[in-house]
Amino acid sequence: MSDNHQQHSCHPVKGKADYLLLGSTFFIVIFYFQYAFFTESANFAGWYQTLASTVFEMMNTIWWGVVLGFLMISVLSRIPREFVLSILGAKKGFNGIFRATMAGVLLDLCNHGILMVGAKLYERGASTGQVMAFLIASPWNSFSLTLIMFGLIGVPWTLAFIVLSMLIAIISGLIFDTLVTRNVLPKNAQRMDLPEGFVFWEEANKQLKQADYSIKAFRSMLINGAKESRMVVRWIFFGVLLAGLIRAFVPTDVFQTFFGASLAGLGLTLVAATIIEVCSEGSTPIAADLLNRANAPGNSFAFLMTGVSTDYTEIMVLREATRSWKIPLFLPLITVPQIILVSWLINLGAA
Repeated sequence: MSDNHQQHSCHPVKGKADYLLLGSTFFIVIFYFQYAFFTESANFAGWYQTLASTVFEMMNTIWWGVVLGFLMISVLSRIPREFVLSILGAKKGFNGIFRATMAGVLLDLCNHGILMVGAKLYERGASTGQVMAFLIASPWNSFSLTLIMFGLIGVPWTLAFIVLSMLIAIISGLIFDTLVTRNVLPKNAQRMDLPEGFVFWEEANKQLKQADYSIKAFRSMLINGAKESRMVVRWIFFGVLLAGLIRAFVPTDVFQTFFGASLAGLGLTLVAATIIEVCSEGSTPIAADLLNRANAPGNSFAFLMTGVSTDYTEIMVLREATRSWKIPLFLPLITVPQIILVSWLINLGAA
């Protein structure tokens, strides 16, 4: 993969200051503590008060999810990638697509980070359908983001979104494999390549017996988890600030009018999700606002899903990994109609 594609991701460039993380953290701290301790004594402008209160409320809502997510990332950072490949399997058809979808849900990475894994899976011989199901299911279904979504929109809506996104991933994966079988799309010439003699449960048992459970190892795991969590936290904080700015400058009645539970509102949401280049962690607070403030749960789901399906970074990386323009261009062609239908039905059911 070229350096250009590696740098154009949600990961900070190694050796350089992460200005997005530093800047977002700075403003989050300022707004939070000003609202907590000085809101009654200070004469803030209306928009500033709204921005600060939004940051205060959202951080109070999601802090526990951020902490638990950090711990989960710390643990997952110690799990070898071979286990993911083993879970994915080499079987074709529904079984392979389902396993790929589950692997995508379980892997705790953002939508740009997941691209690197998806490209590697294609190189290792996963079917086109498996790779697509893996990518569609992954971005915001990670454990850490699930916890944050629990806090922002509640457990029932979060679980519903996860199940529906998995359904779209499975259907899309089966469609992609069917198109490959019919020679509409090119086949993957590579083959799945796990280490020789690799057996999942035997290897897992061996790893558990050989693991270092000392205080030093635990501290090292937490340090690595903190490093890995930076890419998640930076976009969560940025998303909170973005949601605060939207609340500060877009009145609720206007927000409900333009992004409400109507076909026009759904259409504008799809356009916004396509234009706004925000990593999956950053999109969750905005999606929560679409559900809570615009009363449009379908739009919330569409914002989360369409950002993945129409992300130009994803299309370009898939182009390089598959050496085909048709495969990445079929991603929005196959997924967006499903997203629109499901989102419309969600709005209809919630009305």
